[in-house]
Amino acid sequence: MICPEELTILISATAASIAQGKSLLELNLLSCFFVQLGDSLATIAVQREVIEECCCPPKDSDSENSSSSNRIII
Repeated sequence: MICPEELTILISATAASIAQGKSLLELNLLSCFFVQLGDSLATIAVQREVIEECCCPPKDSDSENSSSSNRIII
C-alpha cells in the first residue's frame, strides 16, 4: 500500500499533468467532475459500511448482546 505522503505527491503530479494545456473553464469542469466522483465514492463506501454493520454483525459473543436500537439503516 502506498504511504500517505507518496499518495499526496502522486495526486498533485497527476493534477498538474491534467491541467497542462487546459483552459480555466476546462479546469473548473474537471474539478467539478472529480469532486462529484469523490463524493459519490464516499457515499457508496459509507453505505456499504452501514449495511455491513447492520446486516452482517461480527460472529462473537458480544454481537449477541448488542441492541438493534443502536443500528442505523439508511
